[in-house]
Amino acid sequence: MQERVVREKTPEQALNALMRLCAKSEHSTGDAMRLMNRWHVAQENRHEVLDKLIKLKFIDNRRFAEAYTRDKLRFQGWGKRKIRSGLMGKGIEREIIEAVLAEVESDDSQLMRLLAAKKRTVKAADEYQMKMKLMRFALGRGFEYEAVADCIEKIMNNEDTDED
Repeated sequence: MQERVVREKTPEQALNALMRLCAKSEHSTGDAMRLMNRWHVAQENRHEVLDKLIKLKFIDNRRFAEAYTRDKLRFQGWGKRKIRSGLMGKGIEREIIEAVLAEVESDDSQLMRLLAAKKRTVKAADEYQMKMKLMRFALGRGFEYEAVADCIEKIMNNEDTDED
């Protein structure tokens, strides 16, 4: 097996690489710190590089959280709980996460579409099993329990009227 060659970067090289990276897409302070760790940038220089990136507006955790939330809602169909967890994993401060998620309106129509589409593909022996499979699916996507339960009830009750 071939060993990976670890190339260390100087703080200037790390700054330039991160500036190029952040110019292409949004990144969080946690992302930058992980990259600098992988590049073996000296610990005492990491915060200095990060401060420059923030000062030059290449990194803004609020802007990153807004973009991340928007993308996960629109493209992956995630709920607020899963988005919150993802943002925490990216090193975003709790206050920023809560502020960004407070701006997001609960979109039951998206949850209804997801559950209706999933219901068509799920095989279940009875109604109870169908509800449980849909519940696990939606909770795994990060939606709130109450919203999921309401949407599942609506979908299961509409089943009779759709077949007439």
